[in-house]
Amino acid sequence: MEIHNVEYKHCDLIEVSGRIDSSTAPELAEAIKKIMDAGRFKIVIDMSKLEFISSAGLRVLIATQKNCRRYNRGELVFAGISKYIMDVFELAGFTPLFKFFDDVVAAVGYF
Repeated sequence: MEIHNVEYKHCDLIEVSGRIDSSTAPELAEAIKKIMDAGRFKIVIDMSKLEFISSAGLRVLIATQKNCRRYNRGELVFAGISKYIMDVFELAGFTPLFKFFDDVVAAVGYF
């Protein structure tokens, strides 16, 4: 898994590629924690290059959304999600909890 973070004026963009599973989920959690420790809670995750996500990855995303929304500080949104990954979110029942955008420009523009 590769993670790249780009800081914009109104939000942070995290580009994730590869697989998020039990061995790589802590790495994603640490990258997100660094952003939140800096006081930034508006986060876009670009999933256009993501091949797989496990329940460990979903737990990280749910915990992140919970922390971002606490006290109305921000939100976690997704961009460029593939049909396969979207099916995982639907199967888990997580689609009502997040906002999904077709591309990064629309997701960043949301903030």
